[in-house]
Order: sequence, then structure tokens, then C-alpha cells
Amino acid sequence: MVKNIPEIKNKIFERTQLVVIITDADQEDNPIIYANRGFTELTGYTEEEVLGQNCRFLQGEDTDPKAVKKLKDAVRNFEAASIDILNYKKNGEPFWNQLHIDPIYIEEDNKRYFIGMQKDITSFKHAQKQAEEYYREIELLSTPIVPVGEGVSVLPLIGNIDGERVGNIFEKVLPVLERENAEHLILDLSGFTNMDEEATVGIFQLSDLLKLKGIQLIITGITPQIAMKTKELDISSSNFITFRSVRQAVEALERNDI
Repeated sequence: MVKNIPEIKNKIFERTQLVVIITDADQEDNPIIYANRGFTELTGYTEEEVLGQNCRFLQGEDTDPKAVKKLKDAVRNFEAASIDILNYKKNGEPFWNQLHIDPIYIEEDNKRYFIGMQKDITSFKHAQKQAEEYYREIELLSTPIVPVGEGVSVLPLIGNIDGERVGNIFEKVLPVLERENAEHLILDLSGFTNMDEEATVGIFQLSDLLKLKGIQLIITGITPQIAMKTKELDISSSNFITFRSVRQAVEALERNDI
């Protein structure tokens, strides 16, 4: 039988890379009664500064009130909780804290505690934000509406296109056109490298949808590959207003030839 279990646990808590605190749920304001070295190294506070304090001293100006409420509710109901919360170090530096708290009941002492396991995930959050901004930029680039005159906008589509991207066009472009009171949309296909059958049908169905909105569709830059694809699908380009280039389409609109 292993002896000195409390001492072994203390050594594990102190030497582990995890950030650990224990609070006394039976005392008023649920104060910290233990903080390991990982906690003091992460936050910059000394053990003497944190013992007897509620963990709210880690909160700051941009800490989400919803996250705080979730923690308060868990403590009040003596329940486990897991959250990502923005906390602040002693020097004022913010960091993202992945926090999990577990209630512990010691039956022989009739005592209730919470153990909190914490992890600094600031670098992950920054990477996540950069990725979200990147994909937002990609999404904007996939449907870039360019106003070129009063009531006239150009949508240059570049690269490969599939049914999903066509759906994105329908979802994102129409509200913008309505907001700008567009009367004509020039859809330029000269930058296409490839598009599948679903995308081809969707692009040419866009004309009917725009008509319902009072917007006239003009298609420019139909490449030989696109022409062959429409022929295979029995789609006649004669049903659409087409020009070789955006410039020609704009000039025709300026002359009121359309």
C-alpha cells in the first residue's frame, strides 16, 4: 500500500505543466485555497496574492459576461463547467484561458470543493482568428461586386467554380445588388478555368432570378470551354445578352444600346 498519498499528490500538482487551483465551495465567495506553480507562472501572481481570493480577479474589461455567468451558475449549482474565457495576468496582459472546473465532495469531512484545470490557449485563439479572417477574405474574393457606374455592377468570377460557390453567389450577391439599387449586373466569366455541370446551369439560371428583382444580367467573357459546356447542356447563349468583354458591355450601356 502506497503511503503519504497527500504528499505525492502535492508533488504531482506542483511539477505538472497543468495549471491547477482548488477553491472552497463552503466558504463565502468560493475562495482559492490552493494554487500550484503553473498558476503563478501563468498569471504572474504569487501564491500569497491569490490565496483567499475569488478567481474573478483574473477578469477584465473584455471578459465576456456570458462566460462569467456560466461559471457563477456552475458554482452556485455545484456543477462541472468548461469554458474559454478571456482573463488577464497581473501585468495586465490578456490571455485566453481554457478552464474546466469540477465539483468535489469529501464525504468524511462533509466538505465541498472545486478543482480548476486551466490552459493558456492564446496562441490557438490568435491562429483561429487569423484563419477566420483569411476565409472571410476568400469568401469576399469569391464574390467581388465592383460598381462601375450608376446602377451598373460587375461580378468578375475567377478560378474554378462548383455548385457550392454558385450558391454562395446567390446568397451574397443579391442582397448587395438590391442595396445598391443595381439595374444591370455584368457577369464576367473570362477568368474561369473550370466549372462543373451544376455550376454552369446555376450561372445561367441566375438571369431568371435577377429578372424577378428587376436586374438585367449581361454575360461577358464566354470562353470556348464554357461555350462547349453550355452546348452539351443544351443551354443557348442566344437567350442572354452577351459581350466579348466588360468594356464592350459598359460602353453599350453608356450608349443606351441595351
